[in-house]
Amino acid sequence: MRLELLCSASTAGLRGGFFPTADEPLDQKGRVALARLAGRLGDYDRIVASPALSAMETARGLLLAATPEPALRDGDFGRWAGRALMEVEALEPEALALWLRNAGVAPHGGESFADVAKRVGQWMDALPEKSGVVLAITHAAVLRAAIVHALGAPSPSLLSIDVSPLGRARFARARGTWRFGALLPLKLSR
Repeated sequence: MRLELLCSASTAGLRGGFFPTADEPLDQKGRVALARLAGRLGDYDRIVASPALSAMETARGLLLAATPEPALRDGDFGRWAGRALMEVEALEPEALALWLRNAGVAPHGGESFADVAKRVGQWMDALPEKSGVVLAITHAAVLRAAIVHALGAPSPSLLSIDVSPLGRARFARARGTWRFGALLPLKLSR
């Protein structure tokens, strides 16, 4: 089987350095990028997406019918959701620093990086090997977690991976083993 994970298009919160929320829509730049990509991604046997508004809008903007998949949701940022990183840093500097250093910590009442990595790895491993080509539209944290899972790297490694809006990660699976193929930005023609 082949699996392609596509990061959702940009939101105002992402551009402004805010922790994401599940109900945040795409921004104008994200919509414009999708209009240029619509109908150009290829054929898939199955298309799934995070139930978050940004992921579902990304699918619609690409003219794709995606089935919501809860396992592909973004990390739960608890009480930090919707708040600016700089605001959280000013109000809770120790908690933020600890969260960024330790993948198993979620002091903000949300989900740790280790929890996201476990959830994503379990979803990947549950996909039948005869699934064909699957497209999953999701979030940067989920792409990072999938890469870490495929490589067998420790969950703190996901902090060292940059994923841009509409970036995609490619994987293949055979005989129970995941292989990470590439992390690519989508190229937009002018």
